[in-house]
Amino acid sequence: MSDWLLALHSSTETLGIAMVSAQAPLSSARVLCHPMGRALTNALPSVLEEVLPASEWSGIRRLAVATGPGGFTGTRLTVVLARTLAQQLQCPLDGLSSFLLMAPRLQLDLPAAQRSEPFSIVQVLPRRGRVAGLYRVRDGWNRDNATCAEMDLRELQVPVLLHDAEQPAPELTMALDVGRDVLQLLRFCQDRHASHASGPWDTVLPIYPTSPVGSV
Repeated sequence: MSDWLLALHSSTETLGIAMVSAQAPLSSARVLCHPMGRALTNALPSVLEEVLPASEWSGIRRLAVATGPGGFTGTRLTVVLARTLAQQLQCPLDGLSSFLLMAPRLQLDLPAAQRSEPFSIVQVLPRRGRVAGLYRVRDGWNRDNATCAEMDLRELQVPVLLHDAEQPAPELTMALDVGRDVLQLLRFCQDRHASHASGPWDTVLPIYPTSPVGSV
């Protein structure tokens, strides 16, 4: 029975799962990206078992999950699964937005002079407006094996629905790469595990910029 670090990402129609031994480098991580669509509802536990058999779940020492923005059902399912595992196993849980995870790679689309400055990541939702979050990533870090602390990766504003007149600048368009983003999520989990950071499961919630139930 090994000690495992596990990351789950389902803010898109592709499920991303990444895991690594708590004592191993990130380069030895196993990553699975599985197009799921609506099948995620019934298939999530079985796909997770492809990466980590249920008999090994008691060896999970820390979890991380992408909290959105993303599809209502897909995001909710992995967040609920991560919260349940963390509660039952009494292990820490980290929740990060899907925009924060893509910020280090999207940073390269900025002019060099702007890469250490705050920038927005924007997603256009059909018929529902635009969602944006605000980020900052230190420029010049070693992209092969940097820790999140070395990146100085920060979410200055969680993704929210923009008003029609709002025009963030500079802005970058949200771009999907689930394999790289779930690995970034696992990197954060690994860094937090190494520093013995707290990770209460009950504070990790999905991000819904356009709530399916309206204002509450």
